[in-house]
Amino acid sequence: MAPPVNVHATAIRINQTGLMFAGPSGWGKSMLAFTCLTEARRLGLPAMLVADDQVFVEHRGGEIIAKRPDSIAGLIELRGTGIVSLESIPEAVMHFAILPASFSGPDRLPPDNEQIEVAEGFALPVIRLLANTSVPLAILMAKAPEIGLECR
Repeated sequence: MAPPVNVHATAIRINQTGLMFAGPSGWGKSMLAFTCLTEARRLGLPAMLVADDQVFVEHRGGEIIAKRPDSIAGLIELRGTGIVSLESIPEAVMHFAILPASFSGPDRLPPDNEQIEVAEGFALPVIRLLANTSVPLAILMAKAPEIGLECR
């Protein structure tokens, strides 16, 4: 088996759905992931951090697994606020990559069935979010109802 690949991302799990927030440094991956976690918990959904900033990905049984480095277990950096501690799990299957959306221009409507290779050999379907959206979990639920998140 190939060794895990280190990816600059934030990984969370809501219900049994893994979400990997990827993209350029500074676009708000950690804050969007944190907002989704807090929204999910407010709705009574199980929601856990896997890893922030560094995520190790590997293939296992045909799935993409995200794992946290032990040195940053349960820590997430909220830019401008600092590092906070959250409940976390050591690993989770990833189902979607969350990438930054474009507010205007030709990319404001992303292509259907978009996928991204988060690391060589690790492709995930994409859901795009604006960094400053106030309700990211609601958008995720609207874009991917098959992930089993239900609005109450």
